[in-house]
Amino acid sequence: MWATKNREPFIQPDFEARLYAYLVHKAAELGVYVYAVNGCCDHVHLIVAVPPKHAIADVVKRLKGASSHDLNLGDQIEQFAWQQGHGILSFGERQLPDAVAYLQNRKAHHAQQATNAWMERTTESDEGPLAVGQASDAAPSLVRDQPATYQVWGDLPF
Repeated sequence: MWATKNREPFIQPDFEARLYAYLVHKAAELGVYVYAVNGCCDHVHLIVAVPPKHAIADVVKRLKGASSHDLNLGDQIEQFAWQQGHGILSFGERQLPDAVAYLQNRKAHHAQQATNAWMERTTESDEGPLAVGQASDAAPSLVRDQPATYQVWGDLPF
């Protein structure tokens, strides 16, 4: 999952199908199989199988870069861009049918306010790490003062 820059509602119904088809086509060029793709006006979700020879971050980078380039070439949107970062959720083959069904019905889930917290979670840090050369407001902490704690948001996804 990744979102549009500043969560702007750029992904409109009149070109949503074009965007999704382009993502599937580009993924195929990379040897990545797309089981499902869906989203809404400010983000997309993909369920994919990434071959072990590819780093997931590299696949996402290529999909985001190529799709934003394609959208900016057309007259569909002015200055389309994706946000930095992405979210990844991995699951096993047994959970695949449930994940695909959830994604295919994602718009209905949103309309009914019955979304899956694991697949829809966002935070204030969604922008991801700073780009090379980008100044930060504070120096990063190199040593963790307290042990890491993990939280679970909502029920498990499947």
